[in-house]
Amino acid sequence: MPEERAPHLNVPAPGIRPGGEPDFTHVSIPAAGEVDRPAPDTPPEEMRDLAFTIIRVLNRKGEAVGPWAPEVAPEMLLQGLRDMVKLRTYDARMMTAQRQGKTSFYMQHLGEEAISCAFQRALRKGDMNFPTYRQAGLLIAAGYPLVNMMNQVYSNDADPVRGRQLPVFYSSKQHGFFSISGNLATQYPQAVGWAMAAAIKREKKLAAAWIGDGSTAESDFHGALVFASTYKPPVILNIVNNQWAISTFQGIARGGAGTFAARGHGFGIPALRVDGNDYLAVYAAAQWATERARADLGPTIIEFVTYRTGGHSTSDDPSAYRPKEEGLAWPLGDPILRLKAHLIALGVWSEDRHTQAEAEIKAEVVAAQKEAEAIGTLHTGRRPSPRDMFEDVFAEMPPHLVRQRHEVGY
Repeated sequence: MPEERAPHLNVPAPGIRPGGEPDFTHVSIPAAGEVDRPAPDTPPEEMRDLAFTIIRVLNRKGEAVGPWAPEVAPEMLLQGLRDMVKLRTYDARMMTAQRQGKTSFYMQHLGEEAISCAFQRALRKGDMNFPTYRQAGLLIAAGYPLVNMMNQVYSNDADPVRGRQLPVFYSSKQHGFFSISGNLATQYPQAVGWAMAAAIKREKKLAAAWIGDGSTAESDFHGALVFASTYKPPVILNIVNNQWAISTFQGIARGGAGTFAARGHGFGIPALRVDGNDYLAVYAAAQWATERARADLGPTIIEFVTYRTGGHSTSDDPSAYRPKEEGLAWPLGDPILRLKAHLIALGVWSEDRHTQAEAEIKAEVVAAQKEAEAIGTLHTGRRPSPRDMFEDVFAEMPPHLVRQRHEVGY
């Protein structure tokens, strides 16, 4: 019999702190192509191991190998590379704009571009994403205009949401991008509910929910999994594990589950764990999950393993809680460089063409920025009217809102 003793509180802590040597030896990474690909209709209990490994396609030579390597035209991959470069370029311009006082806030995707850009390619028109604030690649890959995104960040008079949302909280029904909420995890049950409604109406549409590793600790995450498990709607439950939730490392939210994907086991939901810096692996996993959903086989959980190279937002200084060099030590590499190497290996790309593409994309982003800034920024130009705060809620404005609008002079 074990000896009785007073309990102690277990508080997980990262192995390395600022000033320490970055160390990812605890991250078990299988070779590319090593993980089996089950048929999409495989029962969850027969594929439990996929929640504890990492699905990878691109090897160190830039080759696509193994059963998860998708059959895709080089043209799609070339567009995927351009999407990621555009997102990174856009991020860099908006980060600088925030430092210049042109917007109050910004959140970048540095190192995570493959996840949203590749996932979008597996969706169809009519599908709906329920994103967090770090999936703007869904919009870029769907062809949403950059100038509209910048207008939203600047909260100017052309802002599609009329200054009523935090910068980077985009919204576009036409592009399958549900309005972002700053309240963590609320999008998860919303996505499941939307998918349930699609099933009730017999619509051939699916929902994709998005959440960060830290927000999986919220009760909305678990509530969503209950409904997804019970009603089996066409929904893909994505978890972006970028190792850090603001200043808290992922071990706090993960608890003793081992991986975030393993959370699906308790709910009987198939779960995959995927290299989030591998464009082809992300696309292949998304394709597998959409096949399940479109065959009326229910939900899938996908954990994308990646690394948040930059700060959580412009309000964050990551050097206060992790080594400055940690991003460079991340063993899964840079998603843009990895896809570029693959395209060069295929013979459809080159360093010169890549340099030219970067210049073309930068020119496109700069032109969009000039157009948006000509309308207005945080402190200059034309802004939405305060009247707009009363609009877009009721089809016919009720008397109490009319009275409040008049009280403020509109």
